[in-house]
Amino acid sequence: MSDIPDLGPLPQRIAVDTEQVRALVAGQFPQWAGLPVEPVANGGCDNWTFHLGSEHLVRLPSAAEYALAVDKEHRWLPALADALPLPIPAPVAKGEAGAGYPYPWSIYRWLDGEPASVDRITDPVRFALDLAEFLAALQSVDAADGPQPGIHNWFRGATLRTYQEQVDAALAELGGHVDAELVREIWASALAARWDGVDRWFHGDIAQGNLLLADGQLAAVIDFGTCGVGDPACDLAIAWTLLTAHGRRAFRERLSVDDATWARGRGWALWKTLATCRYTFEDPEDADDFANARRVLGEIFSEAG
Repeated sequence: MSDIPDLGPLPQRIAVDTEQVRALVAGQFPQWAGLPVEPVANGGCDNWTFHLGSEHLVRLPSAAEYALAVDKEHRWLPALADALPLPIPAPVAKGEAGAGYPYPWSIYRWLDGEPASVDRITDPVRFALDLAEFLAALQSVDAADGPQPGIHNWFRGATLRTYQEQVDAALAELGGHVDAELVREIWASALAARWDGVDRWFHGDIAQGNLLLADGQLAAVIDFGTCGVGDPACDLAIAWTLLTAHGRRAFRERLSVDDATWARGRGWALWKTLATCRYTFEDPEDADDFANARRVLGEIFSEAG
């Protein structure tokens, strides 16, 4: 169909090492040249992330497609921050290509916290409500002139039909490892659920690694590379990928999510989880990730009626 966006080929990621980052900082921001540079553990895939001293981090896109988000973040994150109830990344400098690195890059203030996980959240319902409050505030920000879905955010906020080929490929590869009939039923319901067409702000990747905890409570939300304006249902996937059943109900009630939006959100969770299953089910080293993805599918299937 002509109205379905084209995701294009997979990004060609490049590597970045510590010495390269030191050279970039020293050459463009000499005021920070003396600060130690160290890789951030589990720094993500879309960007290479490094500590710069104790108060800053350096974030370098790993492919040309991810670099499209740099200008967007520098323009919009300061504007969004004032309207949100939790800290988000604050850009302090934008770098240019150099030292053998070909893309724009950023320096941010460091935000303390540990990535969210089921075993680290002290009160699952409180966590769900705090996250819902954050998303409600984000959706209430004026969406005029906000970034529409595109390659810069892999079409978050657009139609789920963008990911039809990926769902089909996952089912073909997973064979009997998932209930294909139930997957197709849930996916069809998500595709049929209509969006009202009103643009709203969304984060685009509300996931465990982008939700930071302090003392077991939600303390910050990071990585806005996929943010934009459009259908915010993509931000609901977390209801199945992390929240408990009780937390999921509280989350939905606080956001006043209607049936159609909830169905689309479940579709986003299904696509994301199938992709994880597809890339982990045959590798013994990924056994834990595959088991967790199967658990999430169970959460999604539990509401399939």
